[in-house]
Amino acid sequence: MTGTDKSTDKTAPVALPAAGGTASAARKAIALALKRAGVADVTFEARILVEDLASDGDPISEAAAIRLNDALARRLTGEPLWRILGAREFWGLSFSLSPGTLEPRPDSETLIEAALGHFASRRQDELRVLDLGTGTGCLLVATLREFPHASGIGIDLAPDAVATATGNAARNGVAERAAFYQGNWTAGIEECFDLILSNPPYIGSAEIAGLDQNVRAHDPLLALDGGPDGLDAYRALAAALPRRLKPGGLAILEIGAGQEEAVVALMRQAGLNHLDSRRDLGGHVRALVFGHDP
Repeated sequence: MTGTDKSTDKTAPVALPAAGGTASAARKAIALALKRAGVADVTFEARILVEDLASDGDPISEAAAIRLNDALARRLTGEPLWRILGAREFWGLSFSLSPGTLEPRPDSETLIEAALGHFASRRQDELRVLDLGTGTGCLLVATLREFPHASGIGIDLAPDAVATATGNAARNGVAERAAFYQGNWTAGIEECFDLILSNPPYIGSAEIAGLDQNVRAHDPLLALDGGPDGLDAYRALAAALPRRLKPGGLAILEIGAGQEEAVVALMRQAGLNHLDSRRDLGGHVRALVFGHDP
């Protein structure tokens, strides 16, 4: 009779991270628990949890063991890793999360890449930037880090997002060049901008229930639901952007899968020129670039 491999035997008890144990043992214990729960990248998540929550030394302290076991319990209920840690990296910067904000995701870095590509000769200009639906502020903050003389404002309907974005601007050293306000798109704004960025809600209302549980249960509905066809926010932006863009300015919008043609049509009807479509690392069109004729 062959023995049972306890690393795959789901009936075998899991040794939880314990005070006095090594960081390596903690990583292995967390990875095993996550694997049994069906988490995909258990090695990565276990490493991040131990690095973030047990950075006070090896062997694991009692306080670190408590933090790790609390985080593991939350992760096993389906709470996303970055929500548990309270922050996520975007464009090499750290952004705090809150219930009113989406997690910044790598796909959205496509908008920053597009801005850099189109404004390569204007890196030192005193650009004015507007970020609509700012969330954590990641698009505005990352842009201001890349354009050192630029300044801008971020608008969000959720007061919680405005507070979080304000803190993230300070966290990443651009507080003096960024301001955040609660508002409904461009309502009340009279200024015109060199660059307008937006990652609006673009998921069709009927599709929300079918989203991954990590998204559906933890990302704010306000930042996900784009109306019956997912295009409500783009209609609002099409009505607003031509009046808020300077001649020669750019609007860069994130879109969802299959939305390129419809969003381009909306913006063209509003008088904007479609200048570029940028693909994310997965090969999907993720960012659309629009402009006025100079």
